[in-house]
Amino acid sequence: MSRRRTLSPRKKLALLVSAAAVAGGGAFVMATTSNAAPVQNASNSTVCQGLATALGNNQTFIDGQRAKPDAQSQARIANREAVIAQIKVQQAASNCKVGESAQGPQAAQPAQPAQPAQPAQPAQPAQPAKPAPSAPGKQQTAAPAQGAGGGAATGRQVCAGSTVTLSGEGGAPAASSNQFPAGTKLKVTNLDNNKSTTVQVTSVSGSCALLNNAAFEQVREPGKFLIRRALIEKVG
Repeated sequence: MSRRRTLSPRKKLALLVSAAAVAGGGAFVMATTSNAAPVQNASNSTVCQGLATALGNNQTFIDGQRAKPDAQSQARIANREAVIAQIKVQQAASNCKVGESAQGPQAAQPAQPAQPAQPAQPAQPAQPAKPAPSAPGKQQTAAPAQGAGGGAATGRQVCAGSTVTLSGEGGAPAASSNQFPAGTKLKVTNLDNNKSTTVQVTSVSGSCALLNNAAFEQVREPGKFLIRRALIEKVG
């Protein structure tokens, strides 16, 4: 006659505690995984789009230097590679896809929510214009055109439709450009907040106007790394 082996109450309790610990650990791992925020990219985040554009512009500059090198190309490439490394750090800190690259206006635009239809407004009857009184013998002169920031327009608009982002470079406010030589003065206005900065082009880049960190801070909106609605003027 065979004897059945039975576990003592103490061993049963130990087994139950071990099983509960394993189950609890698995539940913790699943909860941690499910609570992790999904990585964003240029198609669904304005911040990620700006960083991707900045990385892409720097990479374009590096590619151009490698295609047509000169005596200073190696130093320029090393500098821009350091800038790209810093942008990747910012991408990771902003929960963006690290290493994502986009090129200026070709960057994917984040989806915009649909706007509700506005009710039609009744037409207003036209009011007859009232001529302003003027002193005898004096001619009326047209008021000077006003710029986007409220000041008189001082330059010629260039690069219409271009977006503006930062190069990641330090130093005093300055810009780099692939269309204007060093010494050119550009006025960049962010039409979303009417802030503007006038800077001098000091180097070559992969876009019309690429602002360094100090210049970009003067016109940026908090938390954004891209100016989609920009007015760029050549003022000197």
